[in-house]
Amino acid sequence: MYTVEQISNQIIAGDRISISRGISMIENEHPDSMFLLNKIFKNTGNGYRIGITGPPGAGKSTLTNKLAAFYRRKNLKVGIIAVDPTSPFTGGAILGDRIRMTDVELDGNVFIRSMASRGSLGGLSKKTSEAVDILDAGGFQILIIETVGVGQSELDIASTADTTIVVLVPESGDSIQAMKAGLMEIGDIFVLNKSDRAGADQAVMSIKTILNLKQQIINWHPDVIQTIASEGKGIEQLAELIEKHKQFLISTGTLYQKREQRLAIQIRNIIAEHLHIEFWDKERENILNTKLKAVIEKHLTPYELVEQLLKNYNSRDLK
Repeated sequence: MYTVEQISNQIIAGDRISISRGISMIENEHPDSMFLLNKIFKNTGNGYRIGITGPPGAGKSTLTNKLAAFYRRKNLKVGIIAVDPTSPFTGGAILGDRIRMTDVELDGNVFIRSMASRGSLGGLSKKTSEAVDILDAGGFQILIIETVGVGQSELDIASTADTTIVVLVPESGDSIQAMKAGLMEIGDIFVLNKSDRAGADQAVMSIKTILNLKQQIINWHPDVIQTIASEGKGIEQLAELIEKHKQFLISTGTLYQKREQRLAIQIRNIIAEHLHIEFWDKERENILNTKLKAVIEKHLTPYELVEQLLKNYNSRDLK
């Protein structure tokens, strides 16, 4: 049986089995997962994080597969976290390891792991960022996070990735207007996949029109790339644009700022998780359960019950 110290050392050495074990520890909320992440933290920050998002059926997995194959031809190690919908029965990822990544699944320098979204509204598992940290510490230079397509709520990818790619298809045209307040706001690069289909040129024009109306926070104007991922067309141009965006982030200091913000979010999430675990002890669970009937019968409001629970927490904190 390996100790957490040994697993962390082997992750840093690039051992695939230990990397897999480490991610499982995070997913299963193992008591020693925090210790593991603490041990590997100094070895993170070297990999470049690419987020791939978009509506269901846009071809995200195929695009990820071809992009990973491109980076392998450049002799770069590629780690992929594919965030899938959660099974309502097992709580695990429905799709498992992606069946559409046939080009790279047997490559020893490509690591593919599916994770369940676990009900996260943003389409990302809360543990995704930590899993990517493990791949980063394990020496993977390109880190791809491919998320479940859930439309406008899938916005937290922008805070997890260095470069965010939004994948659309010509049929997305009618819904692009509806997306402009959500999905259209987060993309650094837009990909119109399956661009051999009818309506591709009109869809590109629609996307560009919306992007021209978008208020730029930084001096980067997202471009639109046309691809046919199933045939590998447009993948090289996409990789070139990712590199261009990376150099822009580095030269303007924006990459440092994005990573600083990501760490702030991560720290807030860790604290929120700890407070949640600490707050819901048996005593407060009992208060909630015994007084819930009074709330249902309108003798007590939810807000009054919350106040009582918080008073209980604060009074014990003062002791």
